Amino acid sequence: MNSNQRLRARFMLAGIVLIACGLAITLYTIQIVKGGEYSAKAQKQYVKPTNTVFDRGSIFFSAKDGSKPVAATLTTDYSLYMNPKLVKDPTGTYQALSQYTKIDQVQFLKKAGLTDDPYEELIKKIEPSVAQSIAELSLSGIGVTKINSRSYPGDRLAAQTLGLVGENDGLVQGRYGLESTYENVLLRPTSGSTASLFAQLFTSKQSSVPENVSAVHGDIVTTLEPTVQAYLEKTLVKTDNLWNPDEIGGIIMDPHTGKLIAMGALPSFDPNDTSTVKNPAVFSNPLVESSYEMGSIMKPLTIATGLDSGAITPTWTYNDTGTMTLSGKKFSNFDGKARGVVPVQEILSQSLNIGAATVALKVGKDKFAKYFTSFGIGSKTGIDQPSETAGLTGNLKTKRDVEIATMAYGQGIALSPIATIRALAVLANGGVLAQPHLVQEIDYVDGTKKLINPVQGKLVLNKKSVEDTTRMMVKAFDTALRQGQFKIEHYSVATKTGTAQIADPATKSYYSDRYLHSFVGYFPAYDPKFILFLYQKYPKGAQYASDTLTEPFSDLTKFLIDYYNIPPDR
Repeated sequence: MNSNQRLRARFMLAGIVLIACGLAITLYTIQIVKGGEYSAKAQKQYVKPTNTVFDRGSIFFSAKDGSKPVAATLTTDYSLYMNPKLVKDPTGTYQALSQYTKIDQVQFLKKAGLTDDPYEELIKKIEPSVAQSIAELSLSGIGVTKINSRSYPGDRLAAQTLGLVGENDGLVQGRYGLESTYENVLLRPTSGSTASLFAQLFTSKQSSVPENVSAVHGDIVTTLEPTVQAYLEKTLVKTDNLWNPDEIGGIIMDPHTGKLIAMGALPSFDPNDTSTVKNPAVFSNPLVESSYEMGSIMKPLTIATGLDSGAITPTWTYNDTGTMTLSGKKFSNFDGKARGVVPVQEILSQSLNIGAATVALKVGKDKFAKYFTSFGIGSKTGIDQPSETAGLTGNLKTKRDVEIATMAYGQGIALSPIATIRALAVLANGGVLAQPHLVQEIDYVDGTKKLINPVQGKLVLNKKSVEDTTRMMVKAFDTALRQGQFKIEHYSVATKTGTAQIADPATKSYYSDRYLHSFVGYFPAYDPKFILFLYQKYPKGAQYASDTLTEPFSDLTKFLIDYYNIPPDR
């Protein structure tokens, strides 16, 4: 080793010695000189809640004017807490705090006496200015910590569709609705525990921040229009108050794109305050997760199937006997009366069960079941909501005459509301099966955007069959529904009502006095901008859907025409 190498080695050794001395002095200062101070600070850190700091993407509505009102976001508040072990003068501490916020003295002193408990929450939420003033007091054993909470500015607006968040092992995660479906997008890096970095370095506690945070995280923009959503919910509340059903709901959709403009159901909840919710089932979305026998709103699909298959024509007639017996089971028109020889139009205008059954049997069991399957009946729609049901459609597979016949008028199979509107939207979309969806855009944290384009559906009915069925539905609305009193002079509206018996699970038969009411319509009929579906489960005081849902449908239709300035088509 030459002299230059020896010199460099000595310099390196000297540097190492200096660094070691510096670390020793630092450790001495931390552990001995300021050990008590740092210990108090560390202890103070660890009494904070472990789930108060989290981050999460926002959810937005899509207003008609192009703006994006907030549907779900984060709000920042502060929590006031106490470590009883560190409170030296409980009475003096209380008097100091009471200058800035109202605290029950008895409860405060009681908590201050719990010296074996390192953490006691005093006030869950306090204003930022109050939190700052208290922090500046530097009271021993008293601290404030910032907390983020999920906030829904619209309160109950679209609550079941948006969903809500919940805590799991200290992590806040999406539960129900869009919050759950888009958890991987809305998820954000979160500090989880509020313990300090110093404490993490010198103890075994680990951060809960996800290791791989990439551009998959972002905000979501829904297809829901807030003004339309609010009007739908207002209409549902009004109708609910009038008929007192067990459940009521509605969906408004663009039949061409599958964009859901509004959807809601009652009973509902306020996601900002779920403390009063007695039955957690209210958090689920019945429009997606529940299924019902829908009744006569299925008849337009039966007519379209008959026309498309060539089994009938628009001028076809049949002999309506009022009743029919198949496989030993008897069923009839809603009033049990025969109509004699009548045209196919009357199957819709008078809602004749025997007519719909006759069409289905004329089409043939296998072919009829194949058509209904092509409308998406018996399969999930793929809507971006959790826990979607495929419905109860086993009768599509058994294909017995009686089951095909009753299916033709909407009994014997059960569909979710979202599956129902998808199937019927075939008539409003030129015979094409659309894909219902709720999110149209994802805005990622890296600044990029993803537009969710409508899925191109399959053509399942020819255009002529759709137009002929639509024409019959328009005529039924203009002349037959409530004697034509709701006809809109300059607008063609295609509609059908449904009144279905509700099954009694105990007896496995139908209740004699309980019905599900449904109503579907699209407009302007030959170039629809919207398709609207409404339903009520067991409304009280009226037997038929035409009595309970015609006014709500008409009100919503006129609102949409005015709000979107839809030009007249006749």
